[in-house]
Amino acid sequence: MSNKLPIYMLAGSLSLVAGPALAGHGGSMEKCLKAASAIKSGDYVKVEYLSFSDFGFPVYEVEVMDKDGNEWELMCNAKEATIIEVEREVESSSDPLFKNRMKVSEAEAKKTATAMYPGKIEETEYEVEFDGEPVYEIDIVDDDGTEWKVEVS
Repeated sequence: MSNKLPIYMLAGSLSLVAGPALAGHGGSMEKCLKAASAIKSGDYVKVEYLSFSDFGFPVYEVEVMDKDGNEWELMCNAKEATIIEVEREVESSSDPLFKNRMKVSEAEAKKTATAMYPGKIEETEYEVEFDGEPVYEIDIVDDDGTEWKVEVS
């Protein structure tokens, strides 16, 4: 049995679990899921609402596993339900797509991220931007319990 949820189950689950937190977003989560599926079809792995982003507006981070087992991360403008960024996730920094253009080590990236946002590193993901640029996405939880997503190229 797959541990990935099809879109209809994930959307339903998120609406039930996070309904009050997503109130006032005009149904944009569902619209963002539709926009994401128009670009990358597959199983939805995770959807996160980010109230603060480098884009200057809230976004949904939609993760999709395609039929070939590749994981994609699509950033969707939560207000307009438009996809503004597409990245491919890879397993580690040793993946050739990542390693061949890597500029800093993982240890250096983590040091840079925690210097900006002190706290406990919860997760590190390895992403390749649409232009081939490798990026570490580091999730940090600070002493107040706020989670920060920091990208280091």
